[in-house]
Amino acid sequence: MKLTTITQLSVDGVMQGNGPSEEDRRAGFERDGWALRHFDDEAMTFVNQVYQRADAFLFGRRTYDIFAPYWGEMGPGSGPIADALNTKRKYVASATLTEPRWADTTVLAGDLAAAVGELKAKPGGELQVHGSGALIRWLLENDLVDEMNLLIVPVVVGQGVRLFPETGLDIALDLVDSRAFSKGITIQVYRPTGRPQYATT
Repeated sequence: MKLTTITQLSVDGVMQGNGPSEEDRRAGFERDGWALRHFDDEAMTFVNQVYQRADAFLFGRRTYDIFAPYWGEMGPGSGPIADALNTKRKYVASATLTEPRWADTTVLAGDLAAAVGELKAKPGGELQVHGSGALIRWLLENDLVDEMNLLIVPVVVGQGVRLFPETGLDIALDLVDSRAFSKGITIQVYRPTGRPQYATT
């Protein structure tokens, strides 16, 4: 399977609180909900199609804990995203989760790189990672990401957790697809290609 990441980002790289979040507000983040008004029908159709093309999902623990009680409680026919999440295999990277309640969930503990490598070696289309910023950074550091889908929302949030830290790994990317929707969201699809080349003169 091809490991793909799907991330909603502000122009300044913030991924925290793209939707309304009581948890983020309790933690002092007051600028949540910055993405939703920019999603038109075309952008939502794209997101629905992304979920539907997944063969399996891989989550970090925090994102899993957000998704499971919301999407996991929805019945069949609730919508393309819910149906995809509730009918396909889910994997969560966690050293502490022992009894996941969301059906068809497998906990990946121990040697995560080996476990993800085994998943990628299975036949199929896409192993998708949604949200899960810390996990995405770790996957990139271990050269396990095949494709990155960045949904860039036309807003500068000015605070919050960013996908890429101020100091971190440098990565060369090939742009393989790009499109824009009517309310300003742009989709950038990248393929990591190792380390960048830097000019010396």
